[in-house]
Amino acid sequence: MNSNTHPFHSPAKLVDWSTLTPDKIAADIEAALAEAQAEIDAICAVAPEEATFENTFLALESAGETLSRAWGRVDHLTSVKDSEALREAHRAMLPKVTEYSSRIPLNAALWSALKSFAEKPEAAQLTGIQKRYFDETLADFKQAGADLPQEKKTRLEALNQELAQKTKSFSDNVLDSTNAYELLIDDESRLAGLPDSAKAAARQSAKSKGHGTDEKPVWRFTLQAPSFFPVLKYADDAELRKTIHQEAAKIGFKDKWDNTELIREILKLRQEKAELLGKKNFADQVLQRRMAKSGDSALAFTDDLYRKCKEAFEAEFDELEAFVAEKTGQAKDHLEPWDVSYWSEKLRLEKYDFDDEALRPYFPIDGVLDGMFRIAERIFGLRIQNHEGPENSWHPDVKLYDLYDAGGELLGYFYADWHPREEKRGGAWMNYLDTGAPQADGSRSPHVGLITGNMTEPVDGKPALLLHNEVETVFHEFGHLLHHLLGQVDIKSLNGVNVAWDFVELPSQIMENWCWNRESLNQFARHYETGEPIPQDLFDKMVAARNFQSASFTMRQLSLGKMDLELHVNPENYYEGDLDAKIREAISGYLAKLKTTPKSMVRRFGHLFSSPVGYAAGYYSYKWAEVLDADAFTRFEKEGIFNEETGRAFRDCILSKGNSEDPAKLFKDFMGRDPDPQALLARCGLA
Repeated sequence: MNSNTHPFHSPAKLVDWSTLTPDKIAADIEAALAEAQAEIDAICAVAPEEATFENTFLALESAGETLSRAWGRVDHLTSVKDSEALREAHRAMLPKVTEYSSRIPLNAALWSALKSFAEKPEAAQLTGIQKRYFDETLADFKQAGADLPQEKKTRLEALNQELAQKTKSFSDNVLDSTNAYELLIDDESRLAGLPDSAKAAARQSAKSKGHGTDEKPVWRFTLQAPSFFPVLKYADDAELRKTIHQEAAKIGFKDKWDNTELIREILKLRQEKAELLGKKNFADQVLQRRMAKSGDSALAFTDDLYRKCKEAFEAEFDELEAFVAEKTGQAKDHLEPWDVSYWSEKLRLEKYDFDDEALRPYFPIDGVLDGMFRIAERIFGLRIQNHEGPENSWHPDVKLYDLYDAGGELLGYFYADWHPREEKRGGAWMNYLDTGAPQADGSRSPHVGLITGNMTEPVDGKPALLLHNEVETVFHEFGHLLHHLLGQVDIKSLNGVNVAWDFVELPSQIMENWCWNRESLNQFARHYETGEPIPQDLFDKMVAARNFQSASFTMRQLSLGKMDLELHVNPENYYEGDLDAKIREAISGYLAKLKTTPKSMVRRFGHLFSSPVGYAAGYYSYKWAEVLDADAFTRFEKEGIFNEETGRAFRDCILSKGNSEDPAKLFKDFMGRDPDPQALLARCGLA
């Protein structure tokens, strides 16, 4: 199909994003759907005696490639360039795309064609990646309902449609309710305690909306994380902190954007889907082929870590309450939720004489990115450079890079989009736009991916100066990106991040370790004005404070994982009644005792409810993979964090392998043994 006529179909690795406009979506997706369906129909028409691996399984692998490319671009734009026209076009096509994808494993003729080959002697002779793809495809079809009777397949298709629509509505509500709020302050005294960087950003935000003048300045705060987090952490004005905290709690909860009923509906649909597929609950359905295997197993993992952290968690909060009592001269008591971050920062400052803001000047974003690239080059044998030529991205702030193997082979391209915009959803994420494949001449076509976030913006002519935890986020998403770009799997659907969800965070989380080492920090942590590295005394304070309230941080992650699992293991508990109270009861031991009970974050928890599956029943994966990453990094610590042989082993055993083998085997190939959970507890200072 002509790329000018159907720009979303363009096979170009680097598309001209200015041509991908909402008015082109309907025609492009309709055409791609017709092409994809014709490819599926061709497989269905294969006579049983003529069935081969090539005309069944491999034909299925390539079927719908145009649709996947086109819809992937549409989906990406909804995340970074939202508009009413784009929403309307997306909503119009979403049911059709969902119908196509959900019908594939429910297509009796297609399943019959696949089984025609599967029952032949040739199927038993498959080896290597072909054997893996064969096994995974059969498992995918069975897990998705291929063996169901027709009436159940029909209902399953309807469930998939409803889930796609309702989860998109959930995501839209979160974005819209986030953007609907602004707080304007014209009394600078109310901003006491805020770092200059936060005040400058708030002033710049106000100017961008036409608020205030040089003579009468105004400061604007929003519910974007870089705007409201500093208020909760630093603002001396308790009423200001309270206002921001309470407004953030209303994301996905206020006015027409209330997600409460959507959550109940999504839970009911997921439970019905699980039961249709013969599983007790959605967690068991989702986890059956992940490392955890079942909802009960994931809960047991979560509860085990909870027991190991509980005493330290309670001690940390007791220390914080005592500190507040000492500083205020009042009786020791529980804290208000909007006071926790503020007083925790005061306590950390007193214990370690360390303030995150002191590190900002050493983390200009361009320096962070350049240093991160040099570190990856050194460890993994790569070369990364700015893309030469037109970038044609979806926003002027987006940059494009080329990634080469050290030997000169082009491995892929990637976009980086780091700062918040109103048309861009919150958080940070990696995604892939194209997966390379072997070519007839023996070469491999390049992959294409992207990394994006909502980091601190440039202010007053200065570069964007990041907090250390933002630096960790950049490294984290880059780890996901490397997992995609370094993939060497010959079958696209098994490449890169298409792995068991509780394994996918290993490549991302392990990269964060290089943000804590003196030698690696010297590669990029340089003062934006003087070029000086982080002073040794400041580095020592940063490291000393690393595990400050680590049990509290761990418990927060565990509480979110526990909430997720409870919602999807026992969903019937949440169909009626006070959603917040029921969640609070389910995770009561995981929560600190506070004067005012805050609302649950469930209504803005996009990880769980902004897509049909996403991290639903899988949020525990962050901690599961953290066990893997803490343990795997011990090999780097032992052999050298810049040891090229160790880096090559990680690239060969993990990053290049995608889902070509069982993840437990891949980990064992790198470490020579099964994971040791003690490594994580030791790193957190809890063992």
